[in-house]
Amino acid sequence: MKSAVSLPNPAAWPHLLAMLQLAKPRVLALVLFCAVSGMLLAQPGWPSLGRMLLASLGIALMAAAAAMLNCLLERSLDARMQRTACRATARGEAGRGETLRLALLLGGGGMLLLWGWVNALTAWLTLASLLAYALVYTLLLKPRTPQNIVIGGISGAMPPLLGWTAMTGEISPHALLLLLIIYVWTPPHFWALALYRRRDYARAGLPMLPLTHGAAFTTLSILLYTVLLTAVSLLPLAIDAVGLLYLLAALILDARFLFLAVLLHRQYADALARRTFRWSIWYLAGLFGAMLLDHYCLLPVT
Repeated sequence: MKSAVSLPNPAAWPHLLAMLQLAKPRVLALVLFCAVSGMLLAQPGWPSLGRMLLASLGIALMAAAAAMLNCLLERSLDARMQRTACRATARGEAGRGETLRLALLLGGGGMLLLWGWVNALTAWLTLASLLAYALVYTLLLKPRTPQNIVIGGISGAMPPLLGWTAMTGEISPHALLLLLIIYVWTPPHFWALALYRRRDYARAGLPMLPLTHGAAFTTLSILLYTVLLTAVSLLPLAIDAVGLLYLLAALILDARFLFLAVLLHRQYADALARRTFRWSIWYLAGLFGAMLLDHYCLLPVT
């Protein structure tokens, strides 16, 4: 007798997809891109594919767990915001116990994977990042201070460092520089979103910078941080980590970001804030992509 393979009940698929959306797939994709970039930049040649896949899976599982815990803790706030009201936790379709169990399962699985098959340093750093985002940022910083993203941004800047330590087992100045780039990039990226979504944040009662200090102060802050980001993005040249290809790409990307930041400060519009936010994502992807191209173009030909 042939054993029949039982497929999931089709009626359960919408709920499963809604639960997976709590992992914030688009954010997760950016996390993985930065983590894999750190893995590739950590060594002069190609890293072990098996180790890279295991590290990527472990980091992805723990990042998904952090996102789910964030959605669980902010479910009442999310329900008041147009951007997040569709989340299963905000609609009440995902129960607290169900979401917590899934987050713990994913986080625990990721931690065991990193600890057992990658290295303890990466496992502990990833756990610290998860707790900093899901608990410190979500519960303590976000509802209390308009500088929440500045103070809490360190957790979101961790992926390239995690990728680096996964391959080498140690923290190096180059890895910390990758972290610094994302850390300085985070405020102008997030504040551009907060500007054109300020009514959402007002309904949620969150003290975001555009609400506490106004649009003019926020756009000035975006401009100043973008100037700082331009300087930080060129620091890899100071330690001979990159070459001409990266320099040219960074100058082009920085020029565009600065142009948008100046324009946003001089003549604010929600549409321009949205353009700045979207460009910031392309900026980060372009910067790390250029770093990778430069890294492998500079490899000696054998």
